[in-house]
Amino acid sequence: MALESHIRELTDKHSKLDALIQRETKSPSVDDTQLKSMKLQKLRLKQELEGLRNRPN
Repeated sequence: MALESHIRELTDKHSKLDALIQRETKSPSVDDTQLKSMKLQKLRLKQELEGLRNRPN
């Protein structure tokens, strides 16, 4: 059960980060360095989620 909770938490963080990236991309004064950092963080979350989901029980 703890694993499912952790997966939900990471999924929520991933979704919120995605929304933030979308907003920043549309902003006229986007900070490219910060945007790149957020995208890398989002990728790390995705990779962690995939690892947890593919983990044998």
